[in-house]
Amino acid sequence: MPFANFKVPEAALSRAQKEVIFHRTTSMLAEYFSEAARPHTMVLIEEVQDGGYARADTVFVIPEEYRAKE
Repeated sequence: MPFANFKVPEAALSRAQKEVIFHRTTSMLAEYFSEAARPHTMVLIEEVQDGGYARADTVFVIPEEYRAKE
């Protein structure tokens, strides 16, 4: 079973954007593993809370202008 796991900042993606990622990732994996893999493909999008990760010793908080508008 193909499995893809994306970690994104909390509120960075709208529900519609997540659905696009689900469909496009599933299609991509089906291209590599054959259509037989499509019904068994799992795609997980995990949202990381603000302050829950850092880059270059700087704790990341997503700016308001980058938050998804549902």
